[in-house]
Amino acid sequence: MTDSPAVFSVVYSSMATAPLDDAALRELLTQSRSSNAERDVTGMLLYRGGRFIQILEGPEQAVRDTMGKIERDPRHDRLRVLIDEFIEERNFAEWTMGYEPIDVPGSAAPEGFRDTFDDLEAHGDPSATLRAARELSFWFRVRSTQR
Repeated sequence: MTDSPAVFSVVYSSMATAPLDDAALRELLTQSRSSNAERDVTGMLLYRGGRFIQILEGPEQAVRDTMGKIERDPRHDRLRVLIDEFIEERNFAEWTMGYEPIDVPGSAAPEGFRDTFDDLEAHGDPSATLRAARELSFWFRVRSTQR
């Protein structure tokens, strides 16, 4: 056990109320990064086909305040908290808001494969949601080191 304060993490999904082009996404990221830096919140944002998946981590009250702000943001609809938990350490300590656009697949996944992005919405199966969130988190961190 460390002496550092507990890190609170939230994973949520939401739908954009309107399609966001690159300029609108840049503006959203600029606002998020500034606000998160002030609150000591880190995380990642994925955007695909009008759908957001975001992981936020930091001091519990700061993360909860950030979530409240997002819930009131008119750019988000059908916000659903998928996971909220305390974690031992940050997964995105280097990013006030890491970002990765993801293309919508042009065809169905091959037989036996699954879409991790869609697995986050595994209704009724919290373990599948948690597994998918961890897989996307790992994918993002590996991908960011390859740039």
